[in-house]
Amino acid sequence: MNSVRARILIPVLVLILLGDGLISWLVLRDSHHEIEEVYDAQLAQSARLLQGVLRQRDPGDADWDRLYQAFDQAMSRVGEDGAAHPYETRLTFQVWRTDGQLLVRSTDAPILNAPPTTLGPHDLMENGNDWCAFMLADMQQGLLIWVGERDDIRQDVIQRIIRHTLWPILVGVPLLALLIWLTIGWGLKPLRAMAQAIRGRDSNTLRPLQLEPLPADLEPMQTALNRLLVQVDDLLERERRFIADAAHELRTPLAILRIHAQNAQSAETEEQRREALDFLVNGVDRATRIGSQLLTMARIEPQLNNTVRVRVPLTELVREELAELTPLAMEKGVELVLEGDEECWIETDPIALAIALQNLVTNALNFSPAGSEVRVVVREEDSGVVQLCVEDAGPGIDEGEIG
Repeated sequence: MNSVRARILIPVLVLILLGDGLISWLVLRDSHHEIEEVYDAQLAQSARLLQGVLRQRDPGDADWDRLYQAFDQAMSRVGEDGAAHPYETRLTFQVWRTDGQLLVRSTDAPILNAPPTTLGPHDLMENGNDWCAFMLADMQQGLLIWVGERDDIRQDVIQRIIRHTLWPILVGVPLLALLIWLTIGWGLKPLRAMAQAIRGRDSNTLRPLQLEPLPADLEPMQTALNRLLVQVDDLLERERRFIADAAHELRTPLAILRIHAQNAQSAETEEQRREALDFLVNGVDRATRIGSQLLTMARIEPQLNNTVRVRVPLTELVREELAELTPLAMEKGVELVLEGDEECWIETDPIALAIALQNLVTNALNFSPAGSEVRVVVREEDSGVVQLCVEDAGPGIDEGEIG
């Protein structure tokens, strides 16, 4: 069930089969009962027709054999004239006097020692066969009229009727499954078109998807994918810009480093070599700072358009950043000093603030003379404004370069 089509089709078919099974069972049960009632009504109708025929008989006519032959021949020729109905059954009959004397019985009728005592529809077993029968009393003629049919023959006819009723349901399930399969495939066509459009995208073609018309269920997916494509495009653009900036910014420092290295190799005296090596170390430090600044810009740029502001303890955040910069301060021979209120909270982006603070303190350490101190002050004024200051003993920035 790895495909969406299978995930939809299989549960739907299971539900259809369960529903059809329940409906078929209900139809089978109710149809069987109703058909039984119809055949019982047919027995009652046949008994009343026989009663009507007997009432047309001459009261003085005692020739029951002739009556028996007429009825028996009619019942035994069912289907011989080509006009039989497929659901027609073979009826048998018996006629008694009310005193229990048997007057006439058809050939296939069960042999009973006495007429049944139950009037109306009833069941009985005789000679190993179950019979469905109807008993009618004609007090005007003093007759008991019994009409019946074998239950196994009736059940065979009922089963044929039920099979004819159920076979469209059984045949319809595979046909319905095929139609559902095709319908689901048609419904998934926009999804396949979207997948094809996504496969056609690469790092050079990250234009948004514009599939129309699109079902309402897929519009949020297309919107989310387009947002993701824009983010990926921005990420790739920042990567290309970072590479270009790094190549541009580091080209000159690396060229200078090469010159200093060549000067150290060609130095004639130890003092010239040491001076060239000092320039080389300073150049490496400058290149390192440039690389660090480029990385800082690359880290902070995504946050500019997706800032998450939370309440943070400012003094605690500054203390953690200064702890990370302590090794650099010890190497430079500069002391880091933190002054500030312990309970000072601000709402800001902690990542962006940490990067900015690290950059400021690093620059202060790089330009402060040995033996000096870099002081970081956290102060909350009475108006509620929070100030974060970084003070150092470096040369500062010329007023002409500010702005």
